[in-house]
Amino acid sequence: MRLPEPGGSLTHALCTDLSTGTLSPATVQLAERTAAASTDPLTDEDLQLALAICYELHYRGFDGVAEDWEWDPDLLRLRAHLERVHVAALRELVGELEVTDEPVDRQLTALIAADDGPSLSRYMARTGSLQQWREYLTLRSVYHLKEGDPHTFAVPRLSGRTKAAMVEIQADEYGGGSPARMHSELFAGMMRDLGLDAGYGALWDDAPAVAFASVNTMSLFGLHRRRRGAALGHLACVEMTSSEPSRRYSAGLRRLGFDESTTVFYDEHVEADAVHEQIASVDMCGSLVAGEPALTDDVLFGAACSLAMDGLVARHLLGAWEAGRSALREARPIAA
Repeated sequence: MRLPEPGGSLTHALCTDLSTGTLSPATVQLAERTAAASTDPLTDEDLQLALAICYELHYRGFDGVAEDWEWDPDLLRLRAHLERVHVAALRELVGELEVTDEPVDRQLTALIAADDGPSLSRYMARTGSLQQWREYLTLRSVYHLKEGDPHTFAVPRLSGRTKAAMVEIQADEYGGGSPARMHSELFAGMMRDLGLDAGYGALWDDAPAVAFASVNTMSLFGLHRRRRGAALGHLACVEMTSSEPSRRYSAGLRRLGFDESTTVFYDEHVEADAVHEQIASVDMCGSLVAGEPALTDDVLFGAACSLAMDGLVARHLLGAWEAGRSALREARPIAA
């Protein structure tokens, strides 16, 4: 994977430094100023792309970038400036969360039931054009080509029933031992069927800031032990809310003439996530807070962030399409 095209002065400086092997103090200062000056961090292209670049060093890295950068202390300090404003923006986005004495699975269910975000899946099922589908998959490829990985970072931070439940869920994400059935590979196949480049990270230059903000939220939760509760709450919400939307996404592709060889990614989630719902909410999150009640707030925060980021992505896509324009980064043509 190559370094992406810069989204602003910070990513330009960061990519230059990563390529040359020396992090300039000016780049760290620029990150601090960018974070302080950003009025909307979750849609700030330069900030979110820079944060994604920092996190990607913990995934597969970049061509021409030394692997030593992964734990470089100065780069971690740079990343911390961006993370602080990202978390603050998430807190503002989700607002105050009510925590009760109810079992956490019921609190998660109530949180999901109260969500009033726009339904992108209904739009794609009924109205989405082929071009809109290609834009949607371009945006989602930032996550789905590494599907499972951000949450999996949390596994070593868990124990007992909580860990066993999470591993059971994640094993399905990775195809139950079959590379061809890995969800990331099923998504890549769908991309190829729609004429998109399915290479890992190939469409980063086309994806808007909200695509990175969504995945950066998962990476942040998974990579920080103190946010393990949020990582599990986020994963639980994903599992509890994806079955029916997946059914609608599958219907939207079939409406455009695609068959089960293309819709298998969504068909798989209709079945798998219906099973995962109870495992995630009761076995995974329930056992976590039974052992560490203080993490209840974090679990609910992670779930709320999942819902809020889905709403942010949906509003970005639907707003652009309603205005008659592309939802991609600077309306770039999609790489094919």
